[in-house]
Amino acid sequence: MSRIPLQFLPAFRAAAELQNLRAAAAALHVTPSAISQQINTLETQLGFPLFDRRGRKVLLNASGTVFLRSVRAALAELDAGMLGAAATAAGATDQVLRMTVIPSFAQRWLLPRIGHWRARHPGIRLEIDATQQSMDLPREGLHVGIRAGGGSWPGLESELLFDLDTPLRVIGSPKAAQRLSGVAPAGIVREALLGDPLLWQQWLDAAGITGSFPPVAAFSDSGLTLQAAEQDLGLALARGLYTIDALRDGRLVQLSDVVVGYGTPQRYFLVFSPALRDWAPLTSLRIWLTEELNASRTALVDIVSGPV
Repeated sequence: MSRIPLQFLPAFRAAAELQNLRAAAAALHVTPSAISQQINTLETQLGFPLFDRRGRKVLLNASGTVFLRSVRAALAELDAGMLGAAATAAGATDQVLRMTVIPSFAQRWLLPRIGHWRARHPGIRLEIDATQQSMDLPREGLHVGIRAGGGSWPGLESELLFDLDTPLRVIGSPKAAQRLSGVAPAGIVREALLGDPLLWQQWLDAAGITGSFPPVAAFSDSGLTLQAAEQDLGLALARGLYTIDALRDGRLVQLSDVVVGYGTPQRYFLVFSPALRDWAPLTSLRIWLTEELNASRTALVDIVSGPV
């Protein structure tokens, strides 16, 4: 078998994933005939077909399915290598570290500490994309991500940052604390509740409060829940890491010593391309995050009541 023509692999991947030559051509900014010709040349070079043709629609056959797995891995490795080479070529000063972060973590913990980062690493500028969507780091030009999950992302390395398994505690605004002075925890159900009804029921059971008190609103992002609580729109069940700054500043107040577990802990990982493992800015970020997270956990002990 002759050497595989690497320049045709992106066309194959696009056609395999989109199952349509016109859509693949649009994704690669070429004509459909160019996509078709590249795939035909690739199949001729390999000596066997990769697709079953049905008009403009192309469906992977068994051989194509096996080949696609290898092509995805190879192209991801090339993307990672180019990203690592570009990062290295940028030099040691005035570098940019592009990262994607879960919005709640960015809003409630990372952004308040950006000043610490700048003081420590003035020559490394952070560009932060806050999103919950999974992203292909090399293809999106991103160096690193902070994601919750099981620790396995295809083609990427991951390092555990922390387990978000701190107990849930009831928090609210200073105004809510004034209204509940002397009547918590029983009086908590007189307030508007925010968040997951199952978690609230778990807390009510732990507090010995009977009855059904459904929350008035729930948000897909815990950062929004805490923002609503700060604006006195209701009470929230929250974890310490995301509330530490607001509790320390007095924007939020812990309203009861009754706490409940969160169930399965959320594990947060630093995710990056293998090619960037020893890249100096990434190493600096890894060390800085670890130190800041340890400091937050230590400070939390002095701020909240009950277990941390």
